[in-house]
Amino acid sequence: MNASPLLPTVAAIEAQLRADLQPSELHVIDESADHAGHTGANAEGYGTHFRVRIASGLFAGKNRVTRHRLVYDSMQNFIDQGLHALAIEIIDET
Repeated sequence: MNASPLLPTVAAIEAQLRADLQPSELHVIDESADHAGHTGANAEGYGTHFRVRIASGLFAGKNRVTRHRLVYDSMQNFIDQGLHALAIEIIDET
């Protein structure tokens, strides 16, 4: 019997984003259960579809594509582990 890969968790994603992007605000939401039956979903109902709301001083002066690329680069290990969908919402720092 093959062991299933370790699925990403909210806590693990938060820890990685905090380490890489030093966010001033961060919300990670596992929306996997909302995608049951969709492409990339799994039977467990978690670990495949996430939403990230993030603000970081590292985004200052960068365009939307570059900001999103910074988040995707930080998440690459999780993408390799089975994270199928990542919705990114950049929050402007005030």
